[in-house]
Amino acid sequence: MKTTYKIVISALILFISTTIFGQNIEGQWNGMLEIQGMKLRLVFNINKTETGLSATMDSPDQGAKGIPVTGVNFTDSLLKLTIASASIEYNARLTKEDNLKGTFSQGPYNFPLDMSRKKLEKEVVIKIQDPKKPYPYSEENVTFENKKEKFFLAGTLTLPSAKGQYPAVVLISGSGAQDRNEEIFGHKPFLIIADFLTRNGIAVLRFDDRGTAESEGDIIKSTSLDFAVDVESAIEYLMTRKEIDQKKIGLIGHSEGGIIAPIIASRSKDIAFIVLLAGTGIQGNELLLLQQELISKAMGINEEEINKNKEINKGAFDIVAKSTNNETLAAELTEYIKEVPKNNPDSDRPQGMSEEEFIKLQVDQLTSPWMVFFIQYNPYLILKDVKCPVLALNGEKDLQVPPKENLTAIKKGLAEGGNKNVTTKELPNLNHLFQECTTGAPSEYAQIEQTFSPGALDEMLKWIKHQIK
Repeated sequence: MKTTYKIVISALILFISTTIFGQNIEGQWNGMLEIQGMKLRLVFNINKTETGLSATMDSPDQGAKGIPVTGVNFTDSLLKLTIASASIEYNARLTKEDNLKGTFSQGPYNFPLDMSRKKLEKEVVIKIQDPKKPYPYSEENVTFENKKEKFFLAGTLTLPSAKGQYPAVVLISGSGAQDRNEEIFGHKPFLIIADFLTRNGIAVLRFDDRGTAESEGDIIKSTSLDFAVDVESAIEYLMTRKEIDQKKIGLIGHSEGGIIAPIIASRSKDIAFIVLLAGTGIQGNELLLLQQELISKAMGINEEEINKNKEINKGAFDIVAKSTNNETLAAELTEYIKEVPKNNPDSDRPQGMSEEEFIKLQVDQLTSPWMVFFIQYNPYLILKDVKCPVLALNGEKDLQVPPKENLTAIKKGLAEGGNKNVTTKELPNLNHLFQECTTGAPSEYAQIEQTFSPGALDEMLKWIKHQIK
């Protein structure tokens, strides 16, 4: 799920000179950040504007693109880039060889980071759980059409090797642009799940999100409802395969995928079961506030700052939650955000950014189609209409979708609709990615060698086999 610490995710700042030594600082800069044995590609895109410079940052290996840089300062061969919302700073010197020699900082941590204009290819990372070929099952790259919007999605279908008809599942990814393996920090959780289930007699279809990797379509203007249509297209495709038992097709959704799976199950009798991995049971505005509080505490942010940010965010989220008109919403948010500095003098805008730019950036973020839907959506109301068997699993140390609040709401919503085939479990010592962890903080995800808890895999398999007997 998306994490919001402040209602500000800002972009654009300007400065004067754009060249030194007759060289140009504009363009794409590429570097490899090494953190505790992990390598991450970072890209800064620096552009000239009418009044100076602007920039964005990409982190391709984390699936992040276009992160606004709030401060760009280039003078006397020295470059300083700042992303205030993430406590990131990059300080570097432009050399005569047209390279950047510098240091990347996030909070109290500093790492050397040199950059060049040469594009870096993705480093292939092999995790301990990654399956090794040849697989004892068949693997097929497939495409299928979203007939409603008329574009094609690409994915991988794995089938048990023996002839026959098999139960099947469609894997549904979490928020953001995800590939078919739901890859993050070199981890490929969907690859692990697909391999495990297929080895145990269950066919698995996983696919690239719309607008990602090999799939067509527009992800920018899409919401969870649009992604649900993509999953329904995947189900339609499975129905055409002679190897699939059409009466035993289920869904496994992680994070936002745990929102999407119940939407589909509530309007289709073709779904045999659903598994919610860190699925949500409470409304989006409540979840974001709770998420912000827990992650901020894990980051060591003081209680006063947490409460201040929570109060600011709650005011903005409440406006979005109650809105029925986007034009009115933008105007209301603009007025609200104008008042924030008056009540919170420490909430200063980034240096060099005009008040109008600062406000517009916040309003644009909060009025994006995905964010409006997420804040307004209450999964509890849909869960009442889900009649198929449901397994809901959460990690005990999940700070993004906290288990107690969400599992309780999921169970209550399903029970209110009369669904008696429901199992909810809080799995000890697991985080949002279902890794065995220490604190559950997102900062740990990359440092953990394990991709997906074997215990969680066993829980899923045992429950699914019981449903399809």
